[in-house]
Formats: sequence, structure tokens, C-alpha cells
Amino acid sequence: MAELSMCSSSTREQVSPEEERLAVRDFVISAEAHTKEGDAFYLITQRWWQQWLDYVNQDQANNMNDISSLLEHCDSVSSSDVKRPSVIDNSDLIYDTTSEDSTMGIELHDTLVEGRDYILLPQEVWNQLYAWYGGGPTLPRKVINSGLSQTGLSVEVYPLRLQLVVVPKGAHSTIRISKKETIGELHRRACEIFDLNMEQVCIWDYYGHRKHALMNDMDKTLDDANIQTDQDVLVEVLSNGSSSAFGGCMSSVQENGSADKETMSVLVEPSKSSLSIAGGLSASKGVSRSCSSELSQSQNFTSPVRELDNTYGVSGVSTRGVTGGLTGLLNLGNTCFMNSAIQCLVHTPEFARYFREDYHKEINWQNPLGMVGELALAFGDLLRKLWAPGRTPVAPRPFKTKLARFAPQFSGYNQHDSQELLAFLLDGLHEDLNRVKHKPYIKSRDADGRPDEEVADEYWANHIARNDSIIVDVCQGQYKSTLVCPVCNKISVTFDPFMYLSLPLQSTTTRTMTVTVFTCDGSALPSACTVTVPKQGRCRDLIQALSGASSLKHNEKLLLAEIRNHLIGRFLEDPLILLSSIKDDDHLAAYKIPKLSKNTIFLQLIHRREEQEIGNAQKSFGWKPYGTPLVSPISCDDVITRGDIQSIVHTMLSAMLRTERRGNTDISETSISVAASDPSCDIAASEAFTDSIESDLKDKDGNCLKTVTLSKLPLQLVDENNACIDLSVGEEKAIKLSSSSMSILVFVDWSCKFLEKYDTHYLENLPEVFKYGPVTKKARTEPLSLYTCLEAFLREEPLVPEDMWYCPQCKEQRQASKKLDLWRLPEVLVIHLKRFSYSRSMKHKLETFVNFPIHDLDLTNYVAHNNSSRSQIYELYALTNHYGGMGSGHYTAHIKDFYLALLDENRWYNFDDSHISAINEEDVKSAAAYVLFYRRVKNDDASVSNGAQSFAGHENNLPQK
Repeated sequence: MAELSMCSSSTREQVSPEEERLAVRDFVISAEAHTKEGDAFYLITQRWWQQWLDYVNQDQANNMNDISSLLEHCDSVSSSDVKRPSVIDNSDLIYDTTSEDSTMGIELHDTLVEGRDYILLPQEVWNQLYAWYGGGPTLPRKVINSGLSQTGLSVEVYPLRLQLVVVPKGAHSTIRISKKETIGELHRRACEIFDLNMEQVCIWDYYGHRKHALMNDMDKTLDDANIQTDQDVLVEVLSNGSSSAFGGCMSSVQENGSADKETMSVLVEPSKSSLSIAGGLSASKGVSRSCSSELSQSQNFTSPVRELDNTYGVSGVSTRGVTGGLTGLLNLGNTCFMNSAIQCLVHTPEFARYFREDYHKEINWQNPLGMVGELALAFGDLLRKLWAPGRTPVAPRPFKTKLARFAPQFSGYNQHDSQELLAFLLDGLHEDLNRVKHKPYIKSRDADGRPDEEVADEYWANHIARNDSIIVDVCQGQYKSTLVCPVCNKISVTFDPFMYLSLPLQSTTTRTMTVTVFTCDGSALPSACTVTVPKQGRCRDLIQALSGASSLKHNEKLLLAEIRNHLIGRFLEDPLILLSSIKDDDHLAAYKIPKLSKNTIFLQLIHRREEQEIGNAQKSFGWKPYGTPLVSPISCDDVITRGDIQSIVHTMLSAMLRTERRGNTDISETSISVAASDPSCDIAASEAFTDSIESDLKDKDGNCLKTVTLSKLPLQLVDENNACIDLSVGEEKAIKLSSSSMSILVFVDWSCKFLEKYDTHYLENLPEVFKYGPVTKKARTEPLSLYTCLEAFLREEPLVPEDMWYCPQCKEQRQASKKLDLWRLPEVLVIHLKRFSYSRSMKHKLETFVNFPIHDLDLTNYVAHNNSSRSQIYELYALTNHYGGMGSGHYTAHIKDFYLALLDENRWYNFDDSHISAINEEDVKSAAAYVLFYRRVKNDDASVSNGAQSFAGHENNLPQK
């Protein structure tokens, strides 16, 4: 590891924290405006950067990646309490071992994530911080052009890693090289490392141990040549007898279809890591170098590369893409949602064959529900490009343009839901390719007691009479829907088509909610109640459940409130408010209040404590809200004085008084005494708030309780003009209650003195409505099964109130019960796992791991049509994955290539936009799985259970040129 510069920061010029902040801010703003290709950015450890942010009064709640915003706002941390950081120490970003290969330099850890592990700083910022603090090591990285138009800028944190291997002795050297470097520079680097003459060297694109293209355009970049981390590059060294490296290579290929026997080979073979991180590139842990001068061998030398070619059954130069469409899609800007869905459709064998043939005759040019054939043509063109020879990533810009034209919701470059795109794409392709040119009008008949088989066939025939396309042939199935009227028991049976199944990840129709219950009379401490309510219920359901859980008395009622930033955001007084409008990360409080008559308003007691103000050179303190507000009703018919407010607040807080057992205690006569709330203390509220209590308080055992004496509480009332009125003076003065407001606000300022006498921790850490915690041991050992999700989807349940059914017998809207059954399954079954829930324009993602079968998904017992002779066993061949949250997530696809599956039944690939890498079958399952693609197993193969049968008979389904 590079030696750290441990120069003490005390020996360097020191400036004030504010001066440091302003200087760095100005550098950052300048860099954001003037950054260009070739500029240097520097990695700095997130740990040290956070220490520096704290030191210069930065807001820790801001986005750590947005440096300029961090330096623009500072209102949470005091510099007087945070020490100046020591020297910069980036050692946690790099490997400890010192590289023996000077070509590699300092190696970063291969799991670093920007914003979590490191921050990228412009050169001017790094230089200034280094001048102030010293340390290191210095980790510069270059800015490169990126994106389809090459006009975007990004920092290449992880350059390409290539392992140069000399055969036959196996000497090797690992190098790092930017993907924006030229092929000529790669030639030069290889020759320099191994002491070779450039005229004797030619380099091949050797992806997958197969020759694809001779890399002889010296000015072409490695990025343009599609050289990626974790692929092979073959460096051939011609013998001394060859006069021209390129001529020799080309002639040998043209004449023999393989490399000349008199050539030597150098393998440039990166380690097989599939990790893709910041910059899309990964880092290697080890490095070694060994050079050999024994490159001139006898003419009897046999290249191991040719042996590899023979092993694969390939002679000569194979072309990328021939072996199964291993071509990536460029990300045009947040288009990973589209790329992942397209790759799954493109690798559906039936679609691959169909669109490779002449499908134009089936385009429905006049269908008013279609896209005049333009969507089908755009998709077909894109599919052919992905299956064409070559592996250069394809830019799907023409397809996206068509998509945005017919579906404006997918225009622009925002992230979208890949399942929503998939649904639109399948439906759009169906309408563009619908073989029915003139759809007949067919009126559906009710079952009326007829056999299900007859009714189902009739419904399906009616559907096919209007909808007949390759999409229907491959993807559409049929389910039976049964509705039962809860009043007259009328049964309605229909058979409807489906394109995919959307399965819920929660098998119940209930929801768990946690609400903290408070009293207004100090009779009990706050307590959190967790209740189970209907998912589609209303606030009245929640109040009813809480009433039982909190032992509500007959003369009490609950007032629900939503707490935001230690204030009451809103009262949930309307019993018809939908519970779906309450998010899982909201905070709710329920206040027990008497069932009073009219003309009452609520006193909201807002707690504040002293916190140091941010941004001032000197210490200054202000009062900030904290904890959970308390609520108590006040009658508007009575005259309320400041002393009354003091008494009411003392009552509200009495449960939190600190008390201890001891002997007789004198009680001050100059202060208000409050007895601790205890069932054994039979003291009326009016007695508890006199100027003094003349007798000792005893519990049921006769022991005296020490009663803590308190001065009047420092209360401030917010009047109609938002002015604060001190309630600790003028006890007899009346309070003017607003007739237009349902609440009055009173602040209680908790000084250290009063916090010694009240235990207010009960008011802090209000729990969320539902906390998504770590997975329990049971959940880890018994993951949610795909079959369980399917059973929840098929379970009978009442319709939600917003989706009532018109009963033809009652002639009214009824909340009928609905039961679904699978009746007819398609060749390709698409299953959507409903990971996203919606509420108040927010999306919440369920990270639930679903255990889905890769082989032998047996749906026989779930199909109501038992007379079908077709196999109901399915094999997984593709799926989309979603990582992260909705706004900042990323989509990929795992695909089992059906061509290569003929050679290896477990050949799976990860399609991550333009990057494609092989993965193991055991890596296919994860909690990121989102949309699953299953293909029916043929009847004659159903007896095989190891997974090899699923593609064994599909040679005729392969795409043809």
C-alpha cells in the first residue's frame, strides 16, 4: 500500500471552519459548471468526509452525493463540539497488500459504492483539503464521455482490468486501462510489459474463448471495440519468420480459418468476477507479473487457443451473437426498466422465431386499437439487431421513440415500472399483429347452470373471434371468475382472458398498525398498541380495534392524530378516512378524551427543549420541538385562566413525575405540588393542584411517597396573532379562546431543571405505523413460496367498496365475494410479483424473498379444468430484477439462453443494460425478482426432473436467419 503522508494537520495553515466551508463550496460550484473530459476527480473516504462535514457545520440529513447542497446548508451540527479531523486516511478504500506490478498501482476494493464508501471531489477541492490536512493516498480518476451521444460526463472509478497471460509457461501480468484508451495503447502496453516488438503482435477480440474480430484499428477506443471487464482478449505473437503481423494474421485466417501454427499466444484474461459497480467495472484483488523472453519456440508448437476452439466445436473465427443473442442494450438514460423487459421478450423462443421470419403479412394496418403496425415493426427491427452477428450493444433509440409516441407516459428519461411497460408492450404488439381485421360484436351469455367446460369454450371462442395474434397464441390464458351476491346469493360465472398473473406478496387481506395511546388526565403512561385491521378498512375500523386493545372506558373516546416533526399534522376525525391513506412510515397517536358535550376545543401541548443554534460563531441556544404532543379538551363555555392552563398541563404530565419511597417529607408551601399518578393514591385532581398539600401521601402499604415539588411550568400560549404569552405569571388572567380554531397551542419548555423531575423519554421515539425490520429467523428458514402467493391470488374475498358489483337479480350495487380459478394456461406464463404498494403518491417496495421454482413449477392442482391433457408443468427461462427503491432503483434481467441450453442446461446470463455476464443457476433466485417468465414443459419431457428437459426439444424453435 502506498505510504500515507502523516504530516500533522497542526503544522499546516489553519483557517476557521466557516472559511473552509466557503472555500470548498466555491471550488465545487466552479467545478460543476466547468467540468470537461479529461479532468481529474479524487476519491476520498466517506468516513473522513463526514467528519469534515460535521466539523464545518454541515447538515447530515442532506444527500451525501450532492456536495454543493451540503456546503450550501448548515443547520444541525455544532463545530464547537466536533473536533477538527485528523489527516486524510483513504486506507479503507484500498487493499492492504502492496502490488508487485507497477502497471497496476493502488487497487481499490471491489465493493465500493459512491456515497456510502467514498465521495468524488474535484481536483481543486482535493488540493485544498490536502493542503489543509495532508494524508492520502491520492486516488485520482479521469472524467470520460458517456451516454449514447457521448456528451454526458462520468468519472471512471474502475478502469478495465485485463490479465495478460503468456503461454505456454503461464507468466501473466494484470493491468488497468481506461475503456477510452485506444487499441493502439493496449498494443503498446502489452509490448512494454512483455518486451515484445509491436510489429510481431496482433490482438483479437476473444470473447467467450472464441475469435470474433481482429483488433487492428489502432485509433479505435476499447469502448468502441466493446472490450469489457471480464472478457478475454487474445494477443498473438508471430514468429520471427513472419514479415507482417497483421498480414500474417489475416492471411492465416483467410486461408485456414484459424491462427497460424507458427504463432505464439498471449491471453489477456481478466478474473471471472461478475461484480458490476460504480462505473460498471470491477476491481481485482491480486496482481502478479512475470516476463519471459522464451517466445521463440519450435514450429511444432500447438496453440492452446486452437485446442479451446476445437473443444467448443468451432473452427475459424466465430462471430458474437450467433450463439444466442448475447447482445446488450445501451442505457439511454434511466431506460434499464425497458431494456430488462425487452431482453426477456427477445429471448422468448416463440417470439425470436416469429420476428426473425416474415411477420409483415400479419401486421394489422387498420386496427384503431393498434399503433398502425409501427410498434411491431420497431420491436421486430430491434429483435433482429439483438440476434444479428456481433456483440456490440444496440442503442434502442428508434424503439423508444415509437414507444413514447404511442405511450407518452414512457417519454422522457425518468425511471418507470418495467411491468407496466411489459403490459403495454404485449397489448400493443397484440393489436398491431391481430389477425382479425374486422372484430365482430359478440354478446356474452351468462352460465345459467351450463357446464363450466361448455361456457369456458364459448367464452374462449368469442375471445379468439376478436383477438388472434402471436401474443394470444403464446401468452394468453383464461381464468374462471365467480361472483356471489351477499343478499340474494345470485351466482355469476364468467371466463376472462389474462396476459399475466399479478400475485400479492402478502397472503392476507389485513394490515398490522401500531399506534401510541396517550391519556389526557395523567392516569397512565403512553403505551404502543399494535392491532390488525382490514387493508381496505377505514379509520373507524382502526378506532374500534384500538378501543379494545387500550381498554377504553364507556365514557371515553379516542382522537386519532398524525404526528409530523413533533407536531400534530392533522386530526383523523372523519371515521370514513381510508386506512390506505396512512403510510407504513407515518407516526400515529391516539388520545383518550372524555365524551364531552359541544363547544370544546383541544389544548395541544407542544414539547420543546433547548438546542444549540447552528451557524453562529458564538454559542447560542434556541427552543426546538421534540417528543410527541399531548392533547386535552377544554370547554369553551367556561372562563379559562392562565392558572387553569397550568393545572391542566400538570394533570397531563403527572404520570411522568419521578417519585421515590422515603419517610415524611416537608413540602414547600410556595410551589405547586403534584402527586405521582398511582392507582393507590386516591387524590382528586382538584386537591392535587392546591398551593400545598398538608398531609403526607401514603400508598396502600402505609409507606410515604416523596412528592416532587415543582415551580410553575414555563408555559407559553400562542395567541391568534402568533405571539407567545407567558403563562407562568398572572394566574387569574383569562385566556381568550379562538372561535375559529379547534385547537390552542401551548409550548412547554423543558429545561434541565424540570427534566430532572419529569421523565419525558415516554414521549420520545414514537413508533412507525409499521416497521420494516430485519427478516426474522422464521422468515429466513421458511421463505414465502410462489405457491403461497398464487393461493392468496386465488382465495375468495369480498370486493373492495370502490369496486362494487351490480347484481342483475337485486338490481343494485353489491359488495359481492369474488373467487378466481385458473382454467386455461398459456405456453408462456408471465408472473408479476406485486412488490410495490401505493399510497398518497408514494410507492413502497416489499423486499420479501419469494422462493420460486426454477424447474418444475407444477400448477396441475391449481387448474380447475381437470380434463385438460396438456402438461401444467413450467420451467423458468427469464426474469427481471429490481434493486433499490422506486425513485433510484435499477433493473436487470436473468435469462437462460435457449440456444446455449442445448449444450449446458444451466447456462444463465445476467443482462445489465450493455453488460452481459454468465451467472450460476443458484444466483438466479433473489429478493430482487420482479417479473418471472415460465415456459410450458412438453408432455414427453415432463418425467425428467433435473431441468434439462425444458429446452431439449426446442431446436426447431431457434431463431433462423
